[in-house]
Amino acid sequence: MSFEEEWAADKAAVTMKLDQADSTGGSTPPSGSADYVVEDDDLGEIGHAAHGLFDGLEPAGKHANAASEGAGSSLKGDGFDAGAALSEVNKTWETQVKTLLQACAHISNHLDFTKKSNKANDEWIGAQLRIVGPVAPGRDGAVSASQIDRFFR
Repeated sequence: MSFEEEWAADKAAVTMKLDQADSTGGSTPPSGSADYVVEDDDLGEIGHAAHGLFDGLEPAGKHANAASEGAGSSLKGDGFDAGAALSEVNKTWETQVKTLLQACAHISNHLDFTKKSNKANDEWIGAQLRIVGPVAPGRDGAVSASQIDRFFR
């Protein structure tokens, strides 16, 4: 199978999954809603995966550094142009690994912040809704669904 055929098949499969999710309700919002819902568990899983990639990439990305640098220096010392090229490739690799490590850390940290921030916002909104209006005897101060609906019109 050629690259173009494989790419077309992959695009068709993804399109079909998206169409099915849209028609079955999947993780898409209700009809007419523009909200995008992401659960805290989803954020946590993605952040955990980014952190795991960071932890694994750090030692694995540096695995061949010493051997490559040594081989490059040795070849260069023996007059081979391949030695200088190998050293340059090794430096480029190190830069790319560091960049990917920074990206993983950024993703993990950002998702941790987002999760905490969303929780704080939800708690603040809940507190505001509990203090709105008079509290009827026997109620905990929570606002009824019909009252909440009034605030969003």
